[in-house]
Amino acid sequence: MTKNHPIKRRLTTAAFVGITSLGASQFAAGQAACPPGMIPYGTGSGISSCGPASTQNQETDSSVRTPDVPIGRSRWGAVATDAQAGILGVSGELFTRSMAVNSALEDCKAKGGKTCKLEVAYDNECAAVVVGSDSYNVTADPTLKGAINSGMETCRSAGSTGCHTYYSACSLPVR
Repeated sequence: MTKNHPIKRRLTTAAFVGITSLGASQFAAGQAACPPGMIPYGTGSGISSCGPASTQNQETDSSVRTPDVPIGRSRWGAVATDAQAGILGVSGELFTRSMAVNSALEDCKAKGGKTCKLEVAYDNECAAVVVGSDSYNVTADPTLKGAINSGMETCRSAGSTGCHTYYSACSLPVR
């Protein structure tokens, strides 16, 4: 699967209500503050650390950017869903693709998913789940802003209304 190719799925009304009622606060990523000059490195369940912001191509908004040249060890994240039940499973900051995939699938099943499927596995990137009135999509991009923007564009171009970011996170390399 191409990382930047969004996955589109149609949801039943019940599944859509289930996904949007899970509680966005449970899945909010990057909401805690880091000291000036630092950026958050974390999973969907919270920030695990802060690290130095890149001085090259520094962005003025709150988007998270991966370094131009990754230093150190890669980190993987994954998103899995049971679309019929409206359940989202996630993982992040793991050292192998298989660890990230298995963890996301286990998280989905632990939340009650019966037919959990991998949506995306990503390394040294960010991912976003965007939900609309009758569909959702999952995107990965080198920046959090890019993943969210791509997901919002896909949602709107599919004719969905009420498009919003339901989950977003980055799995950045260890510096």
